[in-house]
Amino acid sequence: MAPSLPNSLFLFIFLLLILFDFSAAADDSGELWCVAKNNAEDSALQAALDWACGPGGADCGPIQQGGPCYSPEDLQSHASYAFNDYFVKHGFDLSACDFSGTAAPISLNPSHADCKFPSSSSARNGNFSGSSSIGSSTGIGPSGTDFSGGAALQLISWLSTLSFSFSIMIFTAFGHAFG
Repeated sequence: MAPSLPNSLFLFIFLLLILFDFSAAADDSGELWCVAKNNAEDSALQAALDWACGPGGADCGPIQQGGPCYSPEDLQSHASYAFNDYFVKHGFDLSACDFSGTAAPISLNPSHADCKFPSSSSARNGNFSGSSSIGSSTGIGPSGTDFSGGAALQLISWLSTLSFSFSIMIFTAFGHAFG
């Protein structure tokens, strides 16, 4: 006998909720990089890059001519490398990835050819030598709430778990109501 319409609809909704939760988890490798936003104004991006490579203390050697990250020779790529280096040196604190709105954290690895961008995952595995202290910043550099390098990600993970648990409760409640 075929399932009734309410049971079929309920099963469809439940499967969508489960797929949403698991597809979000599958896309999240836990790695983060900080890159320049593609819609940032060039003047703002240049000012942020100058700050990152100067007072911000990012290692901008790799984006200098002859460095492994010099190519492609464009503002977006160079700023992304500098922003990510700053992000690494500041313990992957999300507030260290803003640069006056010209940067954002991403989960897609921006590394290319010989230019390798360290990620939050490589930091957990001991593959970087950056500092985890947050210094005071002035001017164009990142500022804001100290998320201690991971509390925001833990919150997202907790909310995802809560969402999954809520899905199970709905399944149970509707299963008894229509079963």
